[in-house]
Amino acid sequence: MRDDARDYQALFLSDAPLMDVRAPVEFAKGAFPMASNRPLMNDIERQKVGTCYKQKGQQAALELGHSLVSGRVKEERIAAWADFARANPNGYLYCFRGGLRSQISQQWLRSEAGIAYPRVAGGYKAMRTFLIETLHQALEECRFVVVGGMTGTGKTEVVAQLDDSVDLEKHANHRGSSFGKRATVQPAQIDFENRLSIDLLKRRAAGQSRFVLEDESRLIGRCSLPIELYQAMQHFPLVWLEDSLESRVERILRDYVIDLAAEFECVQRGDQGFLVFANQLRKSLDNIAKRLGGERYQRLAHIMDTALKEQAQTGEVDGHREWIAALLKEYYDPMYVYQRENKAGRILFVGEQQAVVEYLKANR
Repeated sequence: MRDDARDYQALFLSDAPLMDVRAPVEFAKGAFPMASNRPLMNDIERQKVGTCYKQKGQQAALELGHSLVSGRVKEERIAAWADFARANPNGYLYCFRGGLRSQISQQWLRSEAGIAYPRVAGGYKAMRTFLIETLHQALEECRFVVVGGMTGTGKTEVVAQLDDSVDLEKHANHRGSSFGKRATVQPAQIDFENRLSIDLLKRRAAGQSRFVLEDESRLIGRCSLPIELYQAMQHFPLVWLEDSLESRVERILRDYVIDLAAEFECVQRGDQGFLVFANQLRKSLDNIAKRLGGERYQRLAHIMDTALKEQAQTGEVDGHREWIAALLKEYYDPMYVYQRENKAGRILFVGEQQAVVEYLKANR
């Protein structure tokens, strides 16, 4: 059998397949992109064993665990592990700390299925700690540049054109604004953080030492930027992206109306998808109603409803331009003017998209 894994960097750089034998509830709270959940105990069994451990100690908990996972249940779980091991001969298994659960799984695989499969020493906790440290080291040792600009200037498009950028919104599966929810769900917070750290790790291993990020608030949808990263971003140098109001309206129309409606229709299928999209668009406006003020909110909501009805009946989207332009001029732009004034001392370069991309490519 291959040795148990202790080189966490090598695991993540190689995308080694990982078999997570923790309970489903633990896996759902956070895991790794290359991990699959093949639990030793389900959530109910884990809860019973945990209660027994607290009340009667380790030996009693072990005995209960063996009684709960026995017979056909045990056979099914070993079969699932064996299928994973055969499909992923270069993989590893792990539990929370690399302790009893992964040892038992490893022993049963060997004795019952004849498969010698290595564990990750230290388990999930050690790998998670390694990734947290990976982010800290990158912040200390690398250079970062932030792409700022008003809403709709195409900051995400700039990031996409650079080979040394990190797309925070892609990792969070969210466009970043109040209107940015996508048709598919966001990752759990820990999954988001793990994906980000693994991305940084791989890029640094390839020799990258500068990272370009899009300017973000603390929250990208429900995913929160790691506090160390968010605080550091308030001091990183900035390039400021500019574009005309007309171009920004068209970009937002494309991204948040045309493309997003198509995305919901693809995921939800047809008319139901459009209804979900329309409700989500209305909810996005509702979320900033207090900040808009009652009169302004009612006016924009009416324009949006009219545009959505027209879109549903004819497919035309022209009506959306009115509420988009008003929202930019009356709500977003004043906030960004204030932000730019506060960030003026950090701005290295100002320009439209092509000029900003060329500047960032030329000044690595």
